[in-house]
Amino acid sequence: MRPVESPAVRRRHLSTGFAGLTLAVAVCLATLPSAVGSKSHAADATGIFKLDHLIFIVQENRSFDHYFGTYPHVKGFPTNSAGHITTCIPNPYLGHCSTPYHTASIWQLGGPHGHAQALADIAHGHMNGFIGQLPNISNKCWVHPKQQACKAYVGPQGQPDVMSYVTRREIPNYWAYAKHYVLQDHMFESVDSWTLPSHLYLVSGWAAHCSSPHDPMSCKSNVAFEGGDLKWKYGHPPIYAWTSIMELMDQAGVKWRQYVGDATCFTRENCKPPPNGDRNDTTASSHNVVPGFTTVVKNNDLGQIQTHTDYLNDAKAGTLPAVSWIIPGEPESEHPGSSGSIHTGENYVTKLVNAAMRGPDWNSTAIFLTWDDWGGFYDNVVPPRVDHAGLGLRVPGLVISPYAKKGKIDSQILSFDSYLKLIEDRFLGGARLDPATDGRPDPRPTVREDLRLYGDISWAFDFNQNPRPPLILQPTRTSLDQPAPPFSRVARPNHWP
Repeated sequence: MRPVESPAVRRRHLSTGFAGLTLAVAVCLATLPSAVGSKSHAADATGIFKLDHLIFIVQENRSFDHYFGTYPHVKGFPTNSAGHITTCIPNPYLGHCSTPYHTASIWQLGGPHGHAQALADIAHGHMNGFIGQLPNISNKCWVHPKQQACKAYVGPQGQPDVMSYVTRREIPNYWAYAKHYVLQDHMFESVDSWTLPSHLYLVSGWAAHCSSPHDPMSCKSNVAFEGGDLKWKYGHPPIYAWTSIMELMDQAGVKWRQYVGDATCFTRENCKPPPNGDRNDTTASSHNVVPGFTTVVKNNDLGQIQTHTDYLNDAKAGTLPAVSWIIPGEPESEHPGSSGSIHTGENYVTKLVNAAMRGPDWNSTAIFLTWDDWGGFYDNVVPPRVDHAGLGLRVPGLVISPYAKKGKIDSQILSFDSYLKLIEDRFLGGARLDPATDGRPDPRPTVREDLRLYGDISWAFDFNQNPRPPLILQPTRTSLDQPAPPFSRVARPNHWP
């Protein structure tokens, strides 16, 4: 954690910030290949400089234990000598504790997952508040689990599905990626909160509310992001004034794009389904935060926000940028309670990964797959504390690349901050989102990328090996798919954040 600076020290940093940025960019441009993010991969590149394309696929709302708690050799569920899960957490609705259970369902409800719920779930390190955060409303399945409409959403002893977990049978492709590449079992959400602040941290290392959209120094940390006036929405002017990684990449001439659902609108909050089908492939503004940054609009970068179809075309043509973020539309998101199932999300991700693998850029690509928050689902690992904002709860992380080690578990402490550091080290000459040097000072409390707590995300790679061939997977078999259970008045939860 960067120590708190006195006002005098802060002013000195402010006065030298722009000069620091100019120097950092000059060094960066002098040391990088001439065509950053292009197909002209340098034959003599070493280490991370063999990676010309970093792709970050960010799904929604699953904890590590929910997806990989029983994967071999990971830090999964606590078990006894017989291999039985020993976790049992308080359940006020059943009057006794509840254990995790395997579910064959590809539909879940999850639980509330805002900042307050994150703190309550963690429960000062006891990791036992997950069920207690479910609201005590009589028509909810966790309150009356024996109701017929609740069959798909509770366990054999009436446990709410925040205590559920799935296995290879339910998510075979995700487990196949873990077996063939690298699974990160200590990847934490950067902030102990919900989707919006998580995505802000993903691209800027901070989440804040700014009293002026044109003054980074007017921004103050905001972890909860409760209240509509704090959130940028489609059709409104940008409001996130602090410095993002997009700004540093623009300064250094590094190409980037964010890809969102094909039906996403930028002129209004609610979008209609595309005319050629009934699929409402829209990405909400709370997930698509990049256009909400003042500098993105100022730098005429809105054209860098493109669609999933554009991504597929770019992957095929070999025109992927240096850095890509891919954010799902609602059906593909894996968000509990959405119109799509786990299989809908997994099939969408498989299509994205296959496209990169089949394209001409594969041998210089690394794909990072994660989930933006835990969705209220149980996880047993206590998140480390780094500052007022987190870290948040543990989420799955996968590294897929021709240089990824085969079948390894990375147990270093990592977060979305580690993604920023990799971008900075690979494409920005190690320049950081640091108010003292980045040229756009803001009052963020921590330079997250330099925390000593974190491991080195490049451990996942063996750059001495020959590039491994693609692992092309087929979509999850539709014969395993289940029709959506009735999202009845009994089963459907209140809208989680």
